Amino acid sequence: MRCYVTGASGFIGANLVHELAARGHQVKALLRPESDLRGLRGADFERVNGEVSDPKKLVASMRGCDWCFHVAASYRLWLRDYAPMYAANVEGTRNVIEAAAEAGCSRIVYTSTVGCIGLPKEVNRVVTPTDESTPVSESQMSNHYKLSKWKAEVVARELAAKGAPVIIVNPSAPVGPRDVKPTPTGQVIVDFLKRKMPAYLETGLNWVHVRDVAIGHILAAEKGRIGQRYILGNAEGNWTMQQTFAALEEVSGVPAPKMRIPYFAALAVAHVNEVVAGVTGKPPKAPLAGVRMAKYKMWFNPAKAIRDLGLPQTPPKQALADAVEWFRVNGYAREAEGLDR
Repeated sequence: MRCYVTGASGFIGANLVHELAARGHQVKALLRPESDLRGLRGADFERVNGEVSDPKKLVASMRGCDWCFHVAASYRLWLRDYAPMYAANVEGTRNVIEAAAEAGCSRIVYTSTVGCIGLPKEVNRVVTPTDESTPVSESQMSNHYKLSKWKAEVVARELAAKGAPVIIVNPSAPVGPRDVKPTPTGQVIVDFLKRKMPAYLETGLNWVHVRDVAIGHILAAEKGRIGQRYILGNAEGNWTMQQTFAALEEVSGVPAPKMRIPYFAALAVAHVNEVVAGVTGKPPKAPLAGVRMAKYKMWFNPAKAIRDLGLPQTPPKQALADAVEWFRVNGYAREAEGLDR
């Protein structure tokens, strides 16, 4: 297939390009002139310079493509001005899907997030992971990133209802190689390796190997039903941070933090950090959005994607081990190199 990938230099996008190329697909990668291409090293693709804000160029460059993967997004938990985030995530999604439909793509896979899935409820200390059918509304979007992605998903669903061949995928918390920036979740691993985490805030995430997420995109194009959503996660990946750090200690040899920060204390620190960030312009170490999300265990059930798509299920510990190896090999944990070995 001839495939078009937006956000090709990002964490999921780069891994998707590698997986598509490895399967013999032809790939056109939409990239900004200043994009960091380290994650794309070794992949076979055709570069297209452009932006999701340019509908005419999108249509022209998509002509002849069979599948479109819209992975590009602004993923930030703190910004001084969130208007560009909404422009990229919401209007950019509209531009890409409309362009792909006009260009004649037979499948358009839109990358959303589990942040748009209803959160689990805890009853008697038991948390039941939620799935694509869990009721959710805009009022539950607790920060600008989640709200912008929610609005983008609404656009995707509306265009699917009008005939665009859109399939929505909702990755959980991917980890693994090629996390160049790194992402906020990847930064947690980097900070852990550098011993910059003397304490932790307890929460819960669904860890999934980024390779499984990339393959899940391809499976969605092959087998997904138009207008449907699929959680790309791991059935065994619903872990607390304590469990996560215990696994990281095992695969890295770095001691896990033992001290747990109370939620109210973390929230107070985050408020102070946000005030300082507003003055300095530098992102806060602990964004308020991240602390607020940590109040809930973001545990999800990917059974639909496993059943309908055949989503791979690499063990979460292996995903963390692969991330640790990639960060170390690429110099992200250099400050602690002597201690880690």
